[in-house]
Amino acid sequence: MQYRQLGNTGTRVSELCLGTWRFGKETNGVVETTRDEAHGLLDAAWEHGINFIDTANVYGTPNGRSEEFIGEWLTDHDREDFVIASKVYFPFDEDNPNGRGLSRKHVFDQVEGTLNRLDTEYLDIYYLHRWDEHTPIEETLRALHQLVEDGKVNYLGVSTMAAWQLTKAQLTAELEGLTTFDVTQPLHHAGYYEDVSDYLDVCADQDLAVCNYSPLAGGFLTGKYERADPDDPEAVVAPDGARGSFDEMFGDWYASERGWNVLDQVRTVADEVDATPAQVALRWLMDWDEFTCIPIIGARTPEQLTENVGATDITISEEQWDRIMDARYRSDGTLRGH
Repeated sequence: MQYRQLGNTGTRVSELCLGTWRFGKETNGVVETTRDEAHGLLDAAWEHGINFIDTANVYGTPNGRSEEFIGEWLTDHDREDFVIASKVYFPFDEDNPNGRGLSRKHVFDQVEGTLNRLDTEYLDIYYLHRWDEHTPIEETLRALHQLVEDGKVNYLGVSTMAAWQLTKAQLTAELEGLTTFDVTQPLHHAGYYEDVSDYLDVCADQDLAVCNYSPLAGGFLTGKYERADPDDPEAVVAPDGARGSFDEMFGDWYASERGWNVLDQVRTVADEVDATPAQVALRWLMDWDEFTCIPIIGARTPEQLTENVGATDITISEEQWDRIMDARYRSDGTLRGH
């Protein structure tokens, strides 16, 4: 495992980050990743050299269960070996009118709960999970700045939001003399049906690290799905047990004409370099040169994790990288610039 500088910070992280949103999460009454399974994945990740762990206060059922699983596992390890990130925004307590958003009150309350569940004195990264249109960004930034000053947070990050919101937050922090952001966490993968180029341009300009979630498009870019209808890009043939077989939103989120074009090229490159489509899709992200890109992988099993980690051992050429990028903009079988 190689380690990279996290954007403009002094911290080095593994080329891949372990995502834990499935830890303790119940779907249709079934826990997707139990405590024992979560600890097994954490063991496997650490054995592969992954030192970067991503979670959030609302991951798991009930909220906070993912953080609890990680905190329990960390008791048998040296906290200083790991870079741990969590998030704040979404409702934690539905009955509390102040139990959501990015108010000073909610941020301070939630960071204490997160630290307790993780059994740690500080977070390496604290993300704004979303933009809060009801709280002035200055209030949120001052609260976050205080957490950094108090040593409870090392670096600040933002997750999903518009490019203008990221720009406003960064500029406001600079003008007010407050701690700026160093890390972002957008939804970004090779086949995403929407362009996030404006957001990524801000990241490149500000030297922000990009720790993108859903790098394999919910499993779409692993190559295990096939097109069910040539006239309907959202119709997929999914193997039993795969996300697309039970998630009604899978087609809306991950399957598109762009996605199928990209998947075709990812499969071709995978054959050329003797790798799996998942490994090529991850390598494509890791090879962005405008900013540090650390994909967040959410493997279900140690075997899937091992396959994903294999992306760190393969090489794709600049020409192969460009072919995948060009496939994002293919129309009627032709290529156009990007």
